[in-house]
Amino acid sequence: MADYETITLDATREGIAILSLNRPDKHNAFNGEVIEELTDALETLEEQDTLRLVILRGNGPSFSAGADLEWMKAAQDWTRSENEQDALRLAEMLRKLAELPQMTLALVQGAAMGGGAGLVAACDLAVAMQSTRFSFSEVRLGLTPATISPFVIQAIGPRWAKALFVSGERFDAAFAERIGLVQYVVEDADAMAAMEEHIAGLAMMAAPGAIRDAKTLVLDFAGEPFSETLSLETARRIAARRVSSEGREGLSAFLERRKPDWAD
Repeated sequence: MADYETITLDATREGIAILSLNRPDKHNAFNGEVIEELTDALETLEEQDTLRLVILRGNGPSFSAGADLEWMKAAQDWTRSENEQDALRLAEMLRKLAELPQMTLALVQGAAMGGGAGLVAACDLAVAMQSTRFSFSEVRLGLTPATISPFVIQAIGPRWAKALFVSGERFDAAFAERIGLVQYVVEDADAMAAMEEHIAGLAMMAAPGAIRDAKTLVLDFAGEPFSETLSLETARRIAARRVSSEGREGLSAFLERRKPDWAD
């Protein structure tokens, strides 16, 4: 795996990669270098056919405190065009995370603020420690959470997104679970490790191509009205899966009462 300054990327065991924010002294706050390195790492991961699960975490006491203060201060002196290009790099990094073909899991502790919460929303699953705090506090700075908004809205829906965007209110992990920003809340590091192992086991039992296509279903069909066109497209996609090598192997394994080849 490549060497980075602000993140780490490791393959701990076959089929699993761990992508860690690695600015613990800054509570893993974002700046241009973090975004550039995350983008590079995600582009590397999306090409790895043998990977089944990508785990995103933050080293140190916090998952991510959001934007780095020095980075925000520097942006005050940039032109509008320069600010737009800078923001686009963040938006595209989040899109790459959301569109990774592998299952993605965020493990969240301490704080997930602003862009940090956006990273959580862009992952497929998220587990947070009970003590974690979240916020979309951009309005308190005269800003808006624009670049993360598509991923947060998809995760928690427009009603709660609007309420939390306009209020900037801090909320705890239990509330994040209730609105859908995270799927699971655990008490401590041991429980987090156990949940991580459980989800890794689920990833290893699922066909890699089916995971990719299942994620695409949500991205393509969310918000689509029921229609004959939609029915035809869903029928086309399941038919393609049934005749695929994974579909044939999965059904054969089920009928023969054995594990499919991707679960060996």
